Amino acid sequence: MRLILCAAGVTLLTAACLGSGSSQPRAKAAGRSQASVPSPSASTSGLTAVSGCPGGRTITSGTQLQAALKAAAPGDVLLLAPGTYAGHFVATASGTATAPITLCGSRDAIIDGGSIKTGYGFHLDGALWWRLVGFTVQGGQKGVVTDHADHDLISGLFVHGVGDEGIHLRSFSSDDVVEDVVVRDTGLLHARFGEGIYVGSARANWCQYSGCGPDTSDRDVIRGSDIAQTTAENIDIKEGTTGGTIEGNRLSGAGMVPAAATAWVNVKGNEWTVTGNVGQQSVRDGFQVHEILSGWGERNVFGGNTAAVDGPGYGFYVQHASLATRLGCDNAASGAGSGLSNIRCT
Repeated sequence: MRLILCAAGVTLLTAACLGSGSSQPRAKAAGRSQASVPSPSASTSGLTAVSGCPGGRTITSGTQLQAALKAAAPGDVLLLAPGTYAGHFVATASGTATAPITLCGSRDAIIDGGSIKTGYGFHLDGALWWRLVGFTVQGGQKGVVTDHADHDLISGLFVHGVGDEGIHLRSFSSDDVVEDVVVRDTGLLHARFGEGIYVGSARANWCQYSGCGPDTSDRDVIRGSDIAQTTAENIDIKEGTTGGTIEGNRLSGAGMVPAAATAWVNVKGNEWTVTGNVGQQSVRDGFQVHEILSGWGERNVFGGNTAAVDGPGYGFYVQHASLATRLGCDNAASGAGSGLSNIRCT
């Protein structure tokens, strides 16, 4: 059962509240490309009152946060008061399906990972059934990272100003949901690693993160999020992953570096469903499907997406027809120099 507190400002699952008054951005009809995409202010948060976290233990310092994470137990609710929490924070305890662990706060509660050259702002390391809701993560080499972390919710966060990826679901992290997040200014250290949201691991990294086999971070969901000013793809789905969903996101190629990425979304896993997303301004294509390794990049489905490309490529590019990509004719592209797609819609 979802526990939702609207009006008071803090929700443990924000999607149900965002449609009723929150200004958290959602996908909308594509318009003309813009030269830049503004970062959200604290006032745009779906979590506007820290007092709304039910029964929460208030955290006011980085030292308290470290101790609370170490002692966390199923059902705990940790409330970040407004302020800056400097450091790299790691959660290793697990909640349960009926008693998740919640860490929540307003946009004015800022986890600051410091130098973009090292560390993760927040790391779910083997931590199951967590809810990260509403606060800001900035700095560090990566923003939010999950390893061996299933059934976690990352909701309403503002992740920005990081060296590489904004949010990375990795090392067999499955059945996780990333929803209603805002991601900006990634890739400040390495442009080619500056993805907004990244699922799985590249084949070259399988021996580091998944025992030399596929990183089966499966059935993950990315929805309702606003991603822009990423040097690499807004969303990158790696070979080895299966059965995830990308839906209702607002995407932008503003700030994308051509040597690092050529599309908002690059799908290299199998059987992903990509629906209802809206993109604007790309250096080449809108959405891409690639086969990096034989047996991967197959049977992905695209429906109801809008691609205002304003670039030289396709709205939807598929590397090989043999990948059996299903491109619905309800997808639309404008300003795409090469047209809707290099495969036929059905």
